[in-house]
Amino acid sequence: MQILVTFKNVDSSDYLKTYLEEKLNRLEKIMPNPGTAEAVFQEEKLRKIVDVSLTGKGFDVYAKEESGAWNEAIDLVVDKAKKQLIKNKEKIQSHRPEA
Repeated sequence: MQILVTFKNVDSSDYLKTYLEEKLNRLEKIMPNPGTAEAVFQEEKLRKIVDVSLTGKGFDVYAKEESGAWNEAIDLVVDKAKKQLIKNKEKIQSHRPEA
């Protein structure tokens, strides 16, 4: 999976990039096809905001979470994206004709 990371109003951090990449690489098992991920880290006052957009053939997932800590925000946004991918996968499988 190709991952693009952008930082807005935040200093670039290798730790945040690697932590996010580890979490997103776990989602590849659920994805129907390989895709790309775009992540945006923002900081507004005391809020840490993480936006993740996963795109590929047959799926588009967008998740946004905010928290007081970066790790917590990343965990929450990845969990939200995972739920959406699972729901999309189940939806596709339920529409398949039975043989």
